[in-house]
Amino acid sequence: MAVEPTTRRGARAAEAQRNREKLLAVAARAFGAGGERVTLESIAREAGVGIGTLYRHFPTREALVEAVYRDQMRRLGDGARELLEREPPAVALRRWMSLFAEWAAAKHGMIDALRAMIARGDIDAEGTHAHLRATLQAFLDAGARAGDLRSDVDAGDVLAMLAGVLSVPAAPERDDQRERLLDLLVAALEPRRRAGS
Repeated sequence: MAVEPTTRRGARAAEAQRNREKLLAVAARAFGAGGERVTLESIAREAGVGIGTLYRHFPTREALVEAVYRDQMRRLGDGARELLEREPPAVALRRWMSLFAEWAAAKHGMIDALRAMIARGDIDAEGTHAHLRATLQAFLDAGARAGDLRSDVDAGDVLAMLAGVLSVPAAPERDDQRERLLDLLVAALEPRRRAGS
């Protein structure tokens, strides 16, 4: 039996990875826009792959939902690190809040499936909360050191305020309001200025 050349196996693995990443990106957008009504067939079609390719990567809708959720969590963490390396902490935090808003929008479209997975213990909701709180704490610590964010703020309070801002219904006509509210939230985290300074 002929052994498949290493280069062909490598090319297939790379193509499979690209397909997986396309499926995750399309699914995140679709769940954010259409929620539970989105079909797996429409996700495969928009990603430019066959339904069989989708099922090879994600054998069930829940497997896809969980993969999107975990991928978005990873992106939030990676995004925070990258932004803090490139930007002043307050600017980095504001940009990260936009990433968080995208994650929240995708999560709302998967909420029923996520609730079921949390109830079964497939997803650790407390771990997610701790991860997000730690990410916000990294911004706050960097901002306090740089002098552009307050040092007397609790990351859990910021997370609660952020969740409140993102409870504004997701709709195109509300996007401007959400962005203004996020701007106000970051402004509230700036150090207090003394009168006359």
